[in-house]
Amino acid sequence: MKKDQLLTRLLTRRRALIAGAGAVGAAATAGVITTVTGDGPVTSAPAAGPQARSVKSSAYRLQPVTGYGPPRAAPRRTLVRREAPLKVSGRGRTMVLTFDDGPDPRFTPDILDTLAEYDVRAMFFVCGEMVAGGRRLLARMAEEGHVVGNHTWSHPLLTRLTRRQIRSQMERTSDAIEDACGERPEWFRAPYGAWNRAAFQLGAELGMEPLGWTLDTLDWTTPGVRSIANRVEHGAAPGVVVLSHDAGGDRSQSVRALRRYLPELLDSGYHVTVPRRHYA
Repeated sequence: MKKDQLLTRLLTRRRALIAGAGAVGAAATAGVITTVTGDGPVTSAPAAGPQARSVKSSAYRLQPVTGYGPPRAAPRRTLVRREAPLKVSGRGRTMVLTFDDGPDPRFTPDILDTLAEYDVRAMFFVCGEMVAGGRRLLARMAEEGHVVGNHTWSHPLLTRLTRRQIRSQMERTSDAIEDACGERPEWFRAPYGAWNRAAFQLGAELGMEPLGWTLDTLDWTTPGVRSIANRVEHGAAPGVVVLSHDAGGDRSQSVRALRRYLPELLDSGYHVTVPRRHYA
């Protein structure tokens, strides 16, 4: 065999080897892409090796990973109380202002304005039947950091109602508050402070904590602005919960009294705030 013919054969064989290796590499690469993208089962030859197998693409699809998020906390359970707390605990000279029966477009905005002026948060126990005309006021309460509580739908004496009627009064009001504020209430107060076992149990079932009061301003008797303000100033003490009203009658005295006693409380070193929830 001549030298030129031998060289030609060697070159031809080398080209064939290179082409074969390229085909095997291309087939292996095509298998990986198909597996990752999930285009279907691998039909090309797998990469060489004793453990290489033809695997369906579904075996490589990503599965949801659940082990990297924070563990879910156990659902918080509301305490079923036998009586409503009349005071709140807290450090220092802490007091809570509460307003019942609203919202009322004649008086509630002025109360909110005064609270905003002094950067104070309060609690508003609203009646469901009043919410229809005061949705914007409830939204403002929530936006400004006040607590919106449940004061039943029509302010009845709960001790004269059946269990089903009490649930309806509470549940309808919670629904109305959620519709206006975006959140369900976490606190409730019985009208007239008339509690019973059913009220405590149903309130807890609806996720609400009861709250009474320490000091009644008696503003509902319209005793005069000075009388209301003096009652608050003389009764002030750490943990005191003050009861006032922003609806249910002419509450102009309540509005003016707040403007008088609130700065006095703050100047005396009281921290006027809202309470924290306690769970089982």
